[in-house]
Amino acid sequence: MPIAIGLASVLLLTVNTLFWALPLILLTLIKLALPRACQPRVLDGLNAIALNWIGFNLWWMRHLLKPDLDASIPDGLSPDQWWLVISNHRSWTDIFMLLMVLHRRIPMPRFFLKTQLFWIPVVGLAFWALEFPFMRRYSREQLARKPALADIDRRATQRMCHRARQRPIAIFNFVEGTRFTPAKRDAQQADTPPNRYHHLLRPRAGGVAQVLSLLGDRLDGILDVTISYGNAAPSFWRFLCGREGPIYLSARRLDIPAWMYGAADHADPQHKERFHLWINALWQEKDRRLDARYGNASAHRD
Repeated sequence: MPIAIGLASVLLLTVNTLFWALPLILLTLIKLALPRACQPRVLDGLNAIALNWIGFNLWWMRHLLKPDLDASIPDGLSPDQWWLVISNHRSWTDIFMLLMVLHRRIPMPRFFLKTQLFWIPVVGLAFWALEFPFMRRYSREQLARKPALADIDRRATQRMCHRARQRPIAIFNFVEGTRFTPAKRDAQQADTPPNRYHHLLRPRAGGVAQVLSLLGDRLDGILDVTISYGNAAPSFWRFLCGREGPIYLSARRLDIPAWMYGAADHADPQHKERFHLWINALWQEKDRRLDARYGNASAHRD
């Protein structure tokens, strides 16, 4: 039975994606043919397609998979506001859980994406047409050899933030840059305290710092999300089979300190250090909350 539910889930996800593919392609072609100044109207249409694609997926997930989700979010959220949403990352399921609790409560989301996701059929085109920022995630060695490579990701974020000033937006960022596994965590344990975490990977500060410096005065705040699972190793396939078990999601609203506005993080060493201290402290607090969820931290260290 669970395998049958999983196959039905894949079928529903595929059919829903193909259903919206034609209007997506048509609007994308129109967007390409129009001058830049006329594109926002078409972008509204693309947003509507994406919101309906999300809405139907959430509908069948609620009725077929019936996820055991325990969620808490702040009051007073609105699709007419600007938000930066930051979260830890455990599974592809995280994305749908975030959407399940925030869909149409805040504006159409934009995720920071790895460049490889552009090649997913239909979905990759949607990401590109909706102007999601694609990040190349260069290694430290690559950046050391060619520092100018960092400007490529910065320009992608700048383009998104420039358009975001015109209409409400929710920018989602899994700041660890990849999904958590104990092996990835252990590979980072050469770092000295306080940058060790039991349930998290090190946060990558660059994208968040740039969004806050470019858009902080426009944002209504930061939504800091913590996601955890009853299963130690959550699986998207297990979720599609309706067998994931309890999922916990907690979102809290953070005000944006005034010192974050307008500074170029990559060009100001003092601002960069101050921001790294801020996000590391935030991640240490998140790790302590996960300790409380999981019990004895040392039991999850190995």
